[in-house]
Amino acid sequence: MSRSVDRFLPVDGYVPVIDLSTTRTKAGELLVAQAISGACETSGFFTVVGHGVDQDLVDRMYAVSRAFFERPAGEKAEVAVSPGTHGLYADAGSAAKSLGNTAPPDLNEVFIAGVRGDRPVESRAPDGNTASPWGAVNRWPATPPEFRAVWHEYMAAMERLATDLIRDDKIDDGMSTLAANYYHPLSGPPLPGQLRKGAHTDWGTLTILYQDGAGGLEVEQKRRGWREVPFTQGGFVVNIGDLLVFWTAGRWVSTLHRVRNPAEGRTGARISIPFFHMPRHDAPVEPALPVLRRRHRDTVPHGHDTGRVVPQSAGGDGGLNHVPRRARPRGRRLAGERVERPSSAERHRDPERTL
Repeated sequence: MSRSVDRFLPVDGYVPVIDLSTTRTKAGELLVAQAISGACETSGFFTVVGHGVDQDLVDRMYAVSRAFFERPAGEKAEVAVSPGTHGLYADAGSAAKSLGNTAPPDLNEVFIAGVRGDRPVESRAPDGNTASPWGAVNRWPATPPEFRAVWHEYMAAMERLATDLIRDDKIDDGMSTLAANYYHPLSGPPLPGQLRKGAHTDWGTLTILYQDGAGGLEVEQKRRGWREVPFTQGGFVVNIGDLLVFWTAGRWVSTLHRVRNPAEGRTGARISIPFFHMPRHDAPVEPALPVLRRRHRDTVPHGHDTGRVVPQSAGGDGGLNHVPRRARPRGRRLAGERVERPSSAERHRDPERTL
């Protein structure tokens, strides 16, 4: 067996670990394409290693984020989110409510920044809507003093990695966000049904997650229940969002995931750092492939669920270049009939689903 094939390691056959460094050859790139496509059609989750992100940067990002969350509550409140801003959500709400489920608040707090959030208003909100999620201004803490610089450096690294996974001009100048989740130590038993993060799916194209070794991330597998996504040293967990399900006409899946509470006797803190990738706010959203089978038709939104029609001139040709290059099929035609679809801005994540 070749070295490249050896580097695609399944976790119980459901969440593979994929080495991106093997794409330096055409044969390696084909193997990566097959591995990613297979994962996206089954679990919607995979872990990447060999991605080129400096581990020192990851360590610094983790350190400054943890140092911020461990500051006094009053000090953190100075950067609390407000209308038109990104910042701290001391109460992150319930992710499960984003799917219409009733649940107590999640046991975590979150700091969020947008990749556009430090730009002048005409660049940050080109449509003039400064109240939109992509038009919000970032609020930065004064302590740790290096917090802002490290977050900017990490955002740039995540944008490069996302671009390596999705090579398409629709993602240029996107409206992505970066978050840090702090799951504080548990001081008492949770409420019935209360989790560190309730079951949810992500809205965007894909999520790139760094998680520490504390564990807790779980993904749902049909007929098998909840399966843990283990910590992989030097790796990032990648999962598909609802937008790519739509763009691939239901061929790829956006799977429910959650963060369970620690086992009894283990009450320590946990930190995860997800980068939520989104395309440009004016990118058109439509299936890039024909909806061929009934099970796919059931997963592709239609009618009132899909929002308004975006004119063809608003954002490109709506062709196969919406699909990540590594899994892009050859020789396929688009469905002849155009469908109603929202702009990517209209499907931008609710803060309760970002985490």
